[in-house]
Amino acid sequence: MTYRSHFKHKTLPYLLLLPQLLITAVFFLWPATRAVYQSFLRQDAFGLNITWVGLDNFARLLNDRLYLQSFGTTIVFTVAVAFTALAIGLAFAAAADWVLRGSNLYRGLLMLPYAVAPAVAGVLWFFMFNPSLGILANFLEAIGYDWNHYLNGRDALILVIVASAWKQIGYCFLFFLAGMQSIPKSLVEAAAIDGATPRHRFWSIIFPLLGPTTFFLIVINIVYAFFDTFGVIHATTAGGPIQATSILVYKVYVTGFIGQDLGSSAAQSVILMLIVIGLTFIQFRYLGRRVHY
Repeated sequence: MTYRSHFKHKTLPYLLLLPQLLITAVFFLWPATRAVYQSFLRQDAFGLNITWVGLDNFARLLNDRLYLQSFGTTIVFTVAVAFTALAIGLAFAAAADWVLRGSNLYRGLLMLPYAVAPAVAGVLWFFMFNPSLGILANFLEAIGYDWNHYLNGRDALILVIVASAWKQIGYCFLFFLAGMQSIPKSLVEAAAIDGATPRHRFWSIIFPLLGPTTFFLIVINIVYAFFDTFGVIHATTAGGPIQATSILVYKVYVTGFIGQDLGSSAAQSVILMLIVIGLTFIQFRYLGRRVHY
């Protein structure tokens, strides 16, 4: 039986939606509209000299080698962060689901990284990987690897990937654990009676039933890697060395706030927004078909 809410006054539902609609309009629709309009302009830092240039800002970006390089960096960074956070979060959730004593403490400790601000997370890993004083850098040196994220672009990219994924592990862990605990125990027990090993029970029963949760976390992690990792990169590498860690969202900041090229920065933000919308659409259109609720 389906239950529906009935309101005596026709205006009440719209009044209840009004606060959220205002927040969406003020903090998303209006800035997005302004960014699209500004992407067709070229202006100085003070906004005194404004010229309509049409698609010239987009054409210049597509011919910019450094901007195209940031595309590749963003793809590698996003895939690495999303996969690492999902894999470790799933492993911790599977372990926590088996814990009987001290489970609340275990879950609370795993959620702590998510409460840390992105900039603070970046600074923590920055000091641990510091070539001179960092404990992890000293460990790598002891086993024969000369770590230096100041000079080596690959090391810098690994640093921001680790810091960004570490912060998101707790979020993935929480949702995976909630999904595992909602699976009927009778299904797992029946498979165990039939002789299925713990590994087979996990990959044949538990993980497929986590499809909706996994799909949701893939979307959230991709959006997180595209936008919310700005603080991590700004606090650790500032896009360097030689723009090796300059992803698209950080490129928008450098062009607009440091280079004071507001038109090009707006064009970059529009491209970034279209990429995220496109990826989200593809995920819901194709990956969503494989998810069974």
